[in-house]
Amino acid sequence: MTAPESDPLARSVQLRTERHRRWLRDGDPTVARRLAQIGVLGWIVVTPMLLGMFLGRWLDRLSGSGIFWTAPLLLLGLGLGCWSAWRWMDSA
Repeated sequence: MTAPESDPLARSVQLRTERHRRWLRDGDPTVARRLAQIGVLGWIVVTPMLLGMFLGRWLDRLSGSGIFWTAPLLLLGLGLGCWSAWRWMDSA
């Protein structure tokens, strides 16, 4: 038999219970708090994209290769940003 800490269903139920207790204690979030969360999510996605784009442009200028590095690093930044946002929302 698996330990409750390693069982995904048990962890999910525990997380749901903790969220429900927090909701009972704190109530619904305000509109300002929800807008702040949306803003944070935007920055979590956009920041890695911009870093990838700037790094790609720098590498392209060094190598004189057009957008050979910019496009893939931009997409890599998008993937990293979406993954980070997913993890952030999953833990909230």
